[in-house]
This record gives sequence, C-alpha cells and structure tokens, in this order.
Amino acid sequence: MDSISPANEAGPVPGTGILCMTALKPKTKVDKQAAAKPADVETHHHLDYSSLSQNEITILAETFRLLGDPSRLKILLSCVSGPISVGDIAEKLDLSLSLVSHHLRLLRGARLVKGERQAKQVFYAIADQHVSQVLQDMATHISEDHSDE
Repeated sequence: MDSISPANEAGPVPGTGILCMTALKPKTKVDKQAAAKPADVETHHHLDYSSLSQNEITILAETFRLLGDPSRLKILLSCVSGPISVGDIAEKLDLSLSLVSHHLRLLRGARLVKGERQAKQVFYAIADQHVSQVLQDMATHISEDHSDE
C-alpha cells in the first residue's frame, strides 16, 4: 500500500463510537461577476448553510468535536508545515506513538489529515487548504484584540 487514503463512507469507526466523515458537497452559488473573471483569478464558492442536511450538520459538529481535544489539535497543527512522520510528531509533542497513531486515525477518518507511506514510515500532512484555512482563521480570531467586549 503506497498511500493511506481517507475514508469514503460515512458511519462509525469500528470500536470508537466516532463517525467517519464524508465530503460535504457545497451547494454553490456562482457569482456571475466571478464567473466572468479569467481562470487565473480565484473565485469564491459559498456554501448555502441553510440547505445543509441533518447528516451534514452532524458531520460538521463531529469534526469540531474532534478538534476540541488539545492533543489532537496539537497533532493537527504539527502537520500544517508539511509531511511529518508519526515518530517525529510523538517526539515533538512528548506523546506515545500509540496515542499519536490513535489520534491520527481519527483525524484521517475525518479527512483532516492525509497519510503517505514511505518505506516503513507514514508521513502525515494537512488534507487540504480548507483545513489549513480553518486553523489559520481560528488562530487569528483568538489572537485579535477583544478589549471592546
């Protein structure tokens, strides 16, 4: 097996009580001005939150619940800068290999990280730009000045 692929089906991860995630397919509204722009200009697709199904809301809530564990969040943040091995994550965070592997399995099931096997090691990285952007946006949010509250 050359790479570890994320789960493709929704449902519980055996033995964990945790839901395996599926892709949330955005119901996009195409901005006519954005559609008229050249292909090299980034266009923004907006998710219609009011049309999310109950299953999609449950998956979204489960994703945020996964991010609520400090160790899991540290593991995810360790993967932001690029592929990192399970052993390097464990050493960097002073966690056991088995605990890091367990958390990575859950993060992979939620499609937050992707793993790629290289010889006897698996290297993990953030799954896509959406995950990186959520982490960046929330880090920016908590660092903002809230003195006006």
